[in-house]
Amino acid sequence: MVEGNKTGNHLDEASLLASALSNTSIHDDKQHEALLDNMLDNLMDSGTEERGYHHNTLKQVLLEPTEQDLDYLTDLLSTRIEQGRGETLFEIGIDEDGSSMKLTPTDYSKCIETITKVTDKLEADFANIDDLDELDPTKEKSIEKTQEDIVAHLMIRKRPKSVEDLLEIRVAVVGNVDAGKSTMLGVLTKGVLDDGRGKARVNLFRHKHEIESGRTSSVGGEILGFDSKSKPVMIHTSHSVKKASSWEDIAAKAAKVLSFVDLAGHEKYLKTTVFGMTGSAPEFAMLMVGANAGMIGMSKEHLGLALSLNIPVLVVITKIDRCPQHVLEKTTKELTSILKSKSCRKIPLFVDNNHDVVMTAQNFVSERLCPIFQVSNVTGQGLDLIRNFLNVLPSLTRYETDQPFHYEINETYSVPFVGTVVSGVMKSGVIHIGDKVLLGPDHAGQFVTTTIKGIHRKRVSVPAARAGQSVTFALKNVRRNTIRKGQVLLAYDKDKPTFVPPTSKRFEAEVLVLYHSTTIKNKYQAMVHCGAVRQTARILTTDKSVLRTGDRAKVEFEFVKNPEYLTVGTRLIFREGRTKGVGKITRLLT
Repeated sequence: MVEGNKTGNHLDEASLLASALSNTSIHDDKQHEALLDNMLDNLMDSGTEERGYHHNTLKQVLLEPTEQDLDYLTDLLSTRIEQGRGETLFEIGIDEDGSSMKLTPTDYSKCIETITKVTDKLEADFANIDDLDELDPTKEKSIEKTQEDIVAHLMIRKRPKSVEDLLEIRVAVVGNVDAGKSTMLGVLTKGVLDDGRGKARVNLFRHKHEIESGRTSSVGGEILGFDSKSKPVMIHTSHSVKKASSWEDIAAKAAKVLSFVDLAGHEKYLKTTVFGMTGSAPEFAMLMVGANAGMIGMSKEHLGLALSLNIPVLVVITKIDRCPQHVLEKTTKELTSILKSKSCRKIPLFVDNNHDVVMTAQNFVSERLCPIFQVSNVTGQGLDLIRNFLNVLPSLTRYETDQPFHYEINETYSVPFVGTVVSGVMKSGVIHIGDKVLLGPDHAGQFVTTTIKGIHRKRVSVPAARAGQSVTFALKNVRRNTIRKGQVLLAYDKDKPTFVPPTSKRFEAEVLVLYHSTTIKNKYQAMVHCGAVRQTARILTTDKSVLRTGDRAKVEFEFVKNPEYLTVGTRLIFREGRTKGVGKITRLLT
């Protein structure tokens, strides 16, 4: 599975992973070995892709390229950029067989010249991840490389031609109340440090009571942009103070955008948080843990939500500037213990440098790794690492643009002089301004025909949208009070103008009861969250007489109010009070 290139720099990375694995609670040798092999395969990608394509070594191609070499390297990087949806991480300093190229500073400069020629052909830019400017003023700045045996990780990214081409990754930000979620986002997206009294978070709040209490009660959104050279998109004033860009500015200059979904940490807003986790379709979850408080309150609840939805989790320990060392050690010990437990089965890895950043980001696809960052939003310590991690984080989800149009509505608006506007995530297909679509289902399971009269992405007007993008649509001749969260927009077939998409009021799901104080029987009612759908459903039948905590069963649900448009395989969460369960839809009924 892994060829004979387990040497040099890759071996260092593999040993790091092996060390992490040895401290986990995985006792199955085959599972242990398979997981390590999978991670090693990811580490070796750059080496195995070059092998067998060219008679010259990679070092020769980079240092003394012929025209044929440049064509080969151009084709190679073009393929990898396409696979990475507009970006790829390229390692120089390690040859095809895994041995060190032993690059001197002069050799390194020649390699950079070669890469520059190729990226210019591809209309792309690159940056050395290890040399990026740091946000952490407490850290010594990195010095120039003067030694031999230089190894560098280059983030190569296409220059976007328009906002349509932006690579977008959605990240749900969760954690207990007062863990520093909104403050962290304020610091990352606005480019200024906090004053310790909530200065950085104020601009993120949507309601007056949130500003007064400092607590988020609604689903908020912020974006962090990176340009094609991996620089965060910010505006600098003449006083050298970083001023936050508007969404339009960021979208115009960025090649990659991280869309953060700021969720509520207080228990009474759990319903809103669950809806944000399911309805916004995040690819990753960022769990914030206060160093002085640890895994208290809703932290475990939110971690469980992410795990049940199969969302990879990264952990950020905040407030390390105000936490005594022994308390911080207690928090990290408790956190790693929870992550290694049988219910989580994660592999915690503390990220201490840019080498760790590259390794964890590229191997995050395994969903078993859990990177842990320690930051201070007041001093800036550790912020450079998490910023660089988000910069190199690859998109995991593959959306089907060749399938019929499918869009889930998770919010509605009434905009003056525009009309009714809906926001959500495109699940599949491509849509253009002027296209007819089906909107529904209503309380009777029917759909109405409407037209897309405007499309906005990151508050910028675009002519089209495709699967995987968070966009807003302006709809023609539709009143806002006729639309509800959980409805969908579907492709309109002009050859079948009377076609009504199938909807379901009843469905079957395989469920796992996470907690219930007594037993669950037929006619039990709970709130079901499934994608953007949020509605009370009752249990009609189960394949067991009663369900208790820890039980798995096939359950038939029936929505109490409206039929919904569902798809088989979609994950769901049901909850009622402290009762919680997760599952997956296996069959749609009438």
